[in-house]
Amino acid sequence: MELEPGLFLYSGYYDRCAQADLRDMLRTIVDAAPLFQPVMPKTGKPLSVKMSNCGPLGWVADKAGYRYQETHPMTGAPWPDLPPVLLNLWDAVAKEAPRPQACLINYYQPSAKMGLHQDRDEAMFTAPVVSVSLGDDCRFRTGTTERNGPTKSFKLHSGDVLVMGGESRLAYHGVDRIYPGTSTLLKAPGRINLTLRRVTA
Repeated sequence: MELEPGLFLYSGYYDRCAQADLRDMLRTIVDAAPLFQPVMPKTGKPLSVKMSNCGPLGWVADKAGYRYQETHPMTGAPWPDLPPVLLNLWDAVAKEAPRPQACLINYYQPSAKMGLHQDRDEAMFTAPVVSVSLGDDCRFRTGTTERNGPTKSFKLHSGDVLVMGGESRLAYHGVDRIYPGTSTLLKAPGRINLTLRRVTA
């Protein structure tokens, strides 16, 4: 379903068994690249989400700024490889774009949210951002390329895939809230979001 030009929702792309496989795969990745608490540049204020990455590059946020780097900021180790299942997803929904180099893993506790922002730390905007939702439902908000432009919101469910490309690639977007108890996929209430990104041109 195309919700806006370039914004595609693949509702229920992954069934329950596939979601469980993704969850178990992520546990292995996070064992090697533990979740860390990113902070806002300059102020050092913690974001409400915890995160990790897999792929050749990983996105980090600290007092020095937002950027991609090849190693985990706490362990210094390279990020785990991108698993084939996520590369297969990219090939299915973004087949005309070069393959992704980073998968950001965000863990939202029930009280976490994400303010409106653009994904613009990459050097290539012609490739889409591909997002996978796992766990509890969330209310996702998307707008235009203008910070104060009109916005719309809708729910994302476990197993949904969202593709932000074309005119929606640089649209402001965020997560208003999590709905605890709407999924039993994870051991505790919360949501995991995976975002696949092509970083270099």
